[in-house]
Amino acid sequence: MAISSPSNKKEKRWKGFDIKNHKALILGSVGFLAFSAIVLAVLGPAVEFPIKIGRTISEGIDDSIGWATTSGAWFLDPTSDGVLRFLLLIKDFFEWLPWPIFIVATVIGSYKTAGRGIAIFAVVSLTMMGSLGLWVSAMETMALIVVAVILSISIAVPIGILAARSNLLDTILRPILDGMQTMPSFVYLVPAVMFFGIGDVPAIFATIIYAVPPAIRLTNLGIRQVSSEIVEAAMSFGTTPRQLLLKVQIPMAVPTIMAGINQTIMMALAMVVIASLVGAGGLGEDVNRALNRFQPGEALLSGLGIVFLAIIIDRVTQAAANERQKALMGER
Repeated sequence: MAISSPSNKKEKRWKGFDIKNHKALILGSVGFLAFSAIVLAVLGPAVEFPIKIGRTISEGIDDSIGWATTSGAWFLDPTSDGVLRFLLLIKDFFEWLPWPIFIVATVIGSYKTAGRGIAIFAVVSLTMMGSLGLWVSAMETMALIVVAVILSISIAVPIGILAARSNLLDTILRPILDGMQTMPSFVYLVPAVMFFGIGDVPAIFATIIYAVPPAIRLTNLGIRQVSSEIVEAAMSFGTTPRQLLLKVQIPMAVPTIMAGINQTIMMALAMVVIASLVGAGGLGEDVNRALNRFQPGEALLSGLGIVFLAIIIDRVTQAAANERQKALMGER
C-alpha cells in the first residue's frame, strides 16, 4: 500500500486552489496591502479624521430643542400638568388604600387568573415587602407603572391598528421601532429631560418611549394574523370595516395584544431604576440612593421588591392572555 508523502499532499492542496478563479481576490489583497503601507508611510499611525462637524451639529440640535421647548410651551406645559395630576391621583389612591385590602385584592386576582401558586407567592412577597419597609416605595412604583402603561397602551394600540391596516405605515414604523428597541436605556432619558425637565413626568415619558414598541408590534401582528377565512366570512354577512375591526379582528387578536401589553409592563418595570436618575421616586430611587451611599444590602432589598412586583404582574397578565387563547380555541 503506497503512502503519500508530504510533498504530494502540498501539491494536491495547490491543485485545488485555482489561481485564475481567485485572481480578483489576490489583486485586491495586494492592492489593500500597498494602500495600507502608503498610508502608514505618509500619515503615520493613529491619524486624526480631517473633518470634525460634531460640535457644530450638536450646537444646532441644542438651539433647535431650545426653540422647540419655548415655542411648544403651549402644548408641553398642559401635557406635563395633566400627566402629573394623573400620577398624583393614582399615587394618592395607592397610598390611601390600606395594605390588607391591597394584598387581599391582589391574592384574589392572582388566584382567579394564575392559580394557587402565584396567589401564595403574591401574599408572601407582598407581606415581605411590607415587613422590609418597602411598602410606600412599592406603591409609588406601582403608580408610576400604572400611569406609564396606561399611556403606552393608549398610544400603542391605535398605532398598531393603523399599521395593520396600512402596509405603508407598517414599513415606515418598522425601522423606527427597531431603533427604539436597540438604543441603550439611558438614551431615552435625553428627550424626556429636554422637554419636561427633571421629576416624575420625564421619567414617565422616558418609560413610555422605552416600553411602547412591543405593544405596537404585537397589536399589528395580532390583527394581521387573524385568519383571512374569518375576515371573509364576516364581510360576507355585510359587516362594515368598523364592525369588522371591533367585533372580529380585535377580539381574535386579544391574546397577541395581551402579550404585547405584558412586554410593555415588563419593560416599564425595567426602567424603574434608570428613571430614578431624573427624579422618579419609588423602589428605583431607593436602589439608586443605596448605591450612591454604598449600602448594597438596602439596594438588594429594594431590587427584590421590583422583582416581586414584576413576577406577580408577569404571571397574572400571561395567565389572562392564555385564558383568552384557550377561549378562542374552544370557540373554533
